Amino acid sequence: MSSFAKNTRATVIPSINYRDEPAAIEWLCEAFGFEKQLIVPNDDGTIAHAQLSFGNGMVMIGSLPDSEFTTYVVVADADVSYARAKAAGAEIVREIKDEDYGGRGFTCRDLDGHLWSFGTYDPW
Repeated sequence: MSSFAKNTRATVIPSINYRDEPAAIEWLCEAFGFEKQLIVPNDDGTIAHAQLSFGNGMVMIGSLPDSEFTTYVVVADADVSYARAKAAGAEIVREIKDEDYGGRGFTCRDLDGHLWSFGTYDPW
């Protein structure tokens, strides 16, 4: 295992943003057999964050004005990962910070513009 990875159940977790998160969550559970692990609602009925588990895997669900796919990578040290990504020329979209829900992380774009989030938050 990479020395940058945190020792946890799954270290790479896809994150999908939907326009209608509550409907998407229900459908993913019904159609594919995901189980609701954590649902954090916003006051307006949208979903701030959700975690759906499937065996030893998980997908995270969030809300954006448009559908977008990202990947969350659980790392041992977010500051080391941030410095490495920045040195390699990654476009930093969300600066590194401590999160209210625990953990520390940042978001960047890769060479083709795909979003990646790296952080120490361990959803397991």
